[in-house]
Amino acid sequence: MKNIQQYLNENKDRFLNELFEWLKIPSVSSDSGHKDDMYKAANWAKDALLKAGADKAEVFETKGHPVVYGEKITDPSKPTVLVYGHYDVQPADPLDLWDSPPFEPVIKKTDLHPDGAIFARGACDDKGQVFMHFKALEAMVANDFLPVNMKFMIEGEEEIGSPSLGQFCKDNKEMLKNDVILVSDTSVIANDVPSITTGLRGLSYVEVEVTGPNRDLHSGTYGGAVGNPINILSEMIAKLMDEDRHITIPGFYDDVLEATEEERKKLNEAPFNLKDYKKALDIDEVCGEKGYTTDERTGIRPSLDANGIWGGFTGEGAKTVLPSKAYAKISMRLVPNQEPKKIAVLFEKYFKSIAPDCVKVKVDYLHGGLPVVTPIDTPEYKAAEMAMETTYGKKPVPTREGGSIPIIALFEQILGSKSVLMGFGLNSDAIHSPNEHYGLFNLYKGMETIPYYYKFYGELKK
Repeated sequence: MKNIQQYLNENKDRFLNELFEWLKIPSVSSDSGHKDDMYKAANWAKDALLKAGADKAEVFETKGHPVVYGEKITDPSKPTVLVYGHYDVQPADPLDLWDSPPFEPVIKKTDLHPDGAIFARGACDDKGQVFMHFKALEAMVANDFLPVNMKFMIEGEEEIGSPSLGQFCKDNKEMLKNDVILVSDTSVIANDVPSITTGLRGLSYVEVEVTGPNRDLHSGTYGGAVGNPINILSEMIAKLMDEDRHITIPGFYDDVLEATEEERKKLNEAPFNLKDYKKALDIDEVCGEKGYTTDERTGIRPSLDANGIWGGFTGEGAKTVLPSKAYAKISMRLVPNQEPKKIAVLFEKYFKSIAPDCVKVKVDYLHGGLPVVTPIDTPEYKAAEMAMETTYGKKPVPTREGGSIPIIALFEQILGSKSVLMGFGLNSDAIHSPNEHYGLFNLYKGMETIPYYYKFYGELKK
């Protein structure tokens, strides 16, 4: 292990330059204009795996964007770890809010990253975190330390709900056979407070369209006499929650698995400073479901948010128009026992029921994913705990995150494998936002920790 760490330290500068190459590729999965970039990013990952020492690596076609698969099989009798990650990224919009171009990575120091952080789209989510696994493999191969078999599955559709990956897993079950799936697409509480994510909320994502008149109208001639879709859509969205921030959709909470008092107590034992939280976001007060703490609101409670709303005239200057249509994208984060499509059906029924007769409403279910809770009493989790304790000098805190990785629950259903969510980012790293970044400390700490995971997992599974 000493030689592995020395190898990683000696090659830091080269690693950084290589990662920058990958980050420069605008692999935005939701934009068909970036189709060529998706293949370019996938092939970059394939080549990186081969250069790191994988026995083989291949780019597989799917109905959507390609999947990269690679493997290093040392001994069939040893346990097998499948590393999952994604090379696709979120759109960079709004571009004018970036301090530097999103696909031209630069290193800048911040209060939370005094040693510097990489600013680029995908730096943390998830290219930077996948890259740690490539380099861990390289260091282990270079030092002939291979206590387990390693497989890699890096997809290009995570940011759009992984629509093709379920079928890919079904079609390739034997190739993907493993003992555990290792995922670095989550965060730690702080750089001095390591943590392992043991739960993720699910997701049900819809787009709504509200139509009024058959064309845009003059707001002076028709205003006050014809229903305005933007006004009405805003009113309808407001009715989705009551004054206590409780979601009003009938049946929405019917399947919610309520956390016990003991679970709530343990969740709130994780270090959290509300004052620092508000300061980091530049807000005067938090806002959420009554009766729950901030950690509970994002970890064990479902939520509903409008992610975008548009319609009418939004250009420079004035245009007095009463629009024909208005649109919104709405996400609902789910907790154990809630099913995404069922929630979408409940949403559509209620949303249409609160629409006045002067408009027509259309609801499209875009994608979703099941919530996940992972056990903490298994060799798979213990290996992660031991690895992080070795490199951080502290035992990691089990915690739940509010985000979603839609495919994790399907892995268990299709491949029969549990996942370990051992990420190294920070919640403040602005993923999905302008100025996304990933600390150099976190990047190198991940590379340092991952080989220890393989070491301890190999020992625990003997």
